[in-house]
Amino acid sequence: MEATEVKERIFLSSPHMSDEGYEMEYIKEAFDTNWIAPLGENVNQFEKEFATKVGSKAAAALSSGTAAIHLALKAAGVGEGDIVFCQSLTFSATANPIIYQNAIPVFIDSDEKTWNMSPEALEEAFEKYPNVKAVIVVHLYGLSADMDKILELCKKYNVTLIEDAAESLGTYYKGQHTGTFGDYGIFSFNGNKIITTSGGGMLVSNNEEKIAKARFWATQSRDQARHYQHSELGFNYRMSNVVAGIGRGQLKVLDQRVEKKRYIYEYYKRELSELEGVQFMPSNEWNEPNYWLSSMTLTSIVRPADVMEALERENIESRPVWKPMHMQPFFKKYDFVGKGVSERLFGNGICLPSDTKMTDGNLERVVKVIKSVIEEND
Repeated sequence: MEATEVKERIFLSSPHMSDEGYEMEYIKEAFDTNWIAPLGENVNQFEKEFATKVGSKAAAALSSGTAAIHLALKAAGVGEGDIVFCQSLTFSATANPIIYQNAIPVFIDSDEKTWNMSPEALEEAFEKYPNVKAVIVVHLYGLSADMDKILELCKKYNVTLIEDAAESLGTYYKGQHTGTFGDYGIFSFNGNKIITTSGGGMLVSNNEEKIAKARFWATQSRDQARHYQHSELGFNYRMSNVVAGIGRGQLKVLDQRVEKKRYIYEYYKRELSELEGVQFMPSNEWNEPNYWLSSMTLTSIVRPADVMEALERENIESRPVWKPMHMQPFFKKYDFVGKGVSERLFGNGICLPSDTKMTDGNLERVVKVIKSVIEEND
């Protein structure tokens, strides 16, 4: 009996270290100087280099993007019983820190034009809850939200705006990096992100005092004293010097990664957009996405699950669009404002393999499977 050939795995989005070995240079430096634990020159320089790259005055390197959202909420003064508006179509890490602060999330729908927070739904939410404390907008899959309208509403109601740019490092809105419009911006360096430190995050702001305070909280709120003294609740949220070294190396190839992500998106769009019922994630004239994950919706008789199952049989990874927070068992008791756009995107959406190590041959494999599924059901 002949053995079945196992085809090469095509990943959704896996870590991609630089060909030049930049990361190892900084890691070696950390080992050579024995700065292995949290803090050190790599952490300090990563913060400075990152802030310069995105155009923010200050940055704090942290253990995760979730930690960054948590500290942004804390810096905004969010506490028990406060209302926080949060985009519903996102990963749970956006919403969980609201609960950490014993605050109350109200979930806001998306719009078709951006797949992100709907300014109309946000305005409706403000009318319903005028005493909201903060707003968390997400730049989903590297697509920027309609920031002008959202900023206008947040200023009108004097509310802190936090940008979850975990998926949008390298994305521009009207020529400016996402994550730098609000009071705080957060980024993630998880293994599947456009650049990775294996795990980690960054909090940025033009308020340097608030970033200094966030660093203090992230270092167990240890007071300046010879003995260990703590006058405030602290957290173990600082990034390690080794991890920061990986980040410094990865930052050098960010532009290359964005270019490859764009190439992948354009390949899929060229090959698949003419198929029955296929619609790709939206683009707008004011948006320069990083195309972190190339995503599309299927509105024909073919279900996303049919395509994902066919891809998996060929050893190709894909996944559904995020399930909205207001549909999640843990969060379903909280209010939702909108018209069901996020639910439709979840029901019809699929994220295609967008790994920056993919070859044209890999892309051809993916396209061939998708075409076969859709054409069989025509």
